[in-house]
Amino acid sequence: MLEIDPIPAFQDNYFWLFRQQGSRSAWVVDPGDAAPVEEALAEHGLDLAGILVTHHHFDHTGGVSQLAAGRPIPVIGPESSRIEAITRVVRDGDTVEAAGTRFEVIAVPGHTLDHVAYHAPEERVLFCGDTLFAGGCGRLFEGTPLQMHGSLSRLAALPGSTAVYCAHEYTLANLTFAAAVEPENTALVERLAQVRELRERRVPTVPSTIGTEQDTNPFLRVATEEVRRAAEARAGTALESPVEVLAEIRRWKDEF
Repeated sequence: MLEIDPIPAFQDNYFWLFRQQGSRSAWVVDPGDAAPVEEALAEHGLDLAGILVTHHHFDHTGGVSQLAAGRPIPVIGPESSRIEAITRVVRDGDTVEAAGTRFEVIAVPGHTLDHVAYHAPEERVLFCGDTLFAGGCGRLFEGTPLQMHGSLSRLAALPGSTAVYCAHEYTLANLTFAAAVEPENTALVERLAQVRELRERRVPTVPSTIGTEQDTNPFLRVATEEVRRAAEARAGTALESPVEVLAEIRRWKDEF
């Protein structure tokens, strides 16, 4: 069984430190800064065994080179000239062994074109970077609504109990927006109240689960009548497809 711990960094990032239960060898996901990772390793008496990278943004890669320096460890990530120290490039459909666990690589373009996610089916764990957030999805910095819809659809098709380890503490803001889209969604209203209480105590709101996201995340609910109607009211016109709905609510969220 994997033990997974958040390493808070910057204003709202989480780097995920994971290892087999009882092991001293740990991997880290998306270390944008080396210092908090080194502190966490020292605090728990762990050795860094490898790094997984989801995409090239600096808050996910800024600590990679420093952490890898002097350590003979694998650094696994997508093909990108903007990620330093990669020792193995992975693509959609590849598998990765990390911390005694098999991960499937899923290409999830949209936020960036090089974005990948890592899914461990036996552990039901998903490291999804900035593609799927608790209550939301990443901004479309490089990709298109069609690409993001395809990526989110692939993640939404994973088992509902899959734990969603996203890379930012955006949940309260995301669910506040989601409630504007679906004010009558009782599961969403209940979740928003729970998240407010957690954040008042500064407790992380992630991981979520795929099932929870299917029930409350408007970006996974673009095929529903409720989200489509809200998007059409915002756009002032009929929307013909879930992709158009996603594009409209993403624009809405960007301005929210």
